[in-house]
Amino acid sequence: MSSISTSSTSSASATSSPASQRKAGRPLRSRRRVEPIFYFFLVPSLVLFTLAITVPGIIGIFFSFTDSIGIGDWDFIGITNYIAIFSDPAILQSYLFTFGFSIVTVIAVNLVAFLLAVGLTARIRMKTALRTVFVIPMVVSGIIIAYVFNFLFSNSLPAAGAAAGIPWLENSLLANPDLAWIAVVLVTAWQAVPGALLIYIAGLLAVPEDVYEAAGIDGAGKFQQLTKITLPLVAGYVVINVILGFKGFLNAFDIIVGLTNGGPGTSTRSIAMTVIAGFNGGDYAYQMANATIFFVVAILISLLQLSLTRGRNAL
Repeated sequence: MSSISTSSTSSASATSSPASQRKAGRPLRSRRRVEPIFYFFLVPSLVLFTLAITVPGIIGIFFSFTDSIGIGDWDFIGITNYIAIFSDPAILQSYLFTFGFSIVTVIAVNLVAFLLAVGLTARIRMKTALRTVFVIPMVVSGIIIAYVFNFLFSNSLPAAGAAAGIPWLENSLLANPDLAWIAVVLVTAWQAVPGALLIYIAGLLAVPEDVYEAAGIDGAGKFQQLTKITLPLVAGYVVINVILGFKGFLNAFDIIVGLTNGGPGTSTRSIAMTVIAGFNGGDYAYQMANATIFFVVAILISLLQLSLTRGRNAL
């Protein structure tokens, strides 16, 4: 009995609170010291990011409230630039095209990438070699891809259409203001599919094989397994691909420049192209206001991403 009371007393003293330890004069365990190497890597990166990104961004936001053309004297004009943007049809057209193009491309990329991932994780021959082939577009520069497809849409396909007697194929898709956006979507999706494909393959390989075996024993077919098991288990990966893809397509620039250069007219001009064209045309403050609005939109999309992925253990 005495041994029990002695052990209870010793365990109670071992688990005493920090306050009682301070009163008893016993030192508390110090917090873990940060290694100097941590600051060696952090500080230079932080300084470079601040000087290259943060400071220019703050300066640009300030000049969005002026009439500056990028050089020379300027006057403070308040929110005049912001008011003018919301009544500028060229700016509104660029936002309409960018968001519409982004939504359509996200749907196309994720649909194709998911179906390819399902096929490349199935029990087929040469799946490793096929994965390598499908990933190749991701490592090619976007501007090179755009120039190659520009030649195909402008020369090869019209020539093939004329030879085959197909009237609608004889004219370049890039010359049609109503259809040029389709070419932009096709080329952008062709380059973006591999990145989404890799994420989906990782998600599908993380699904336990026992789940499919149990479903097969219960009589579930391949389509039922796809819709009732695969899709729910990789939902987190779908969310990540959709959000990352949408944010990336909002910044579309190089493929559009090489493919259509914003044309015909301004039918395929993105927000990024509009901002840069304004910088080159002397509308520095006006386009900085446009860029600031676009920055706020990107922040809102990032907050949406956080709200959708919070609590998901996708990766």
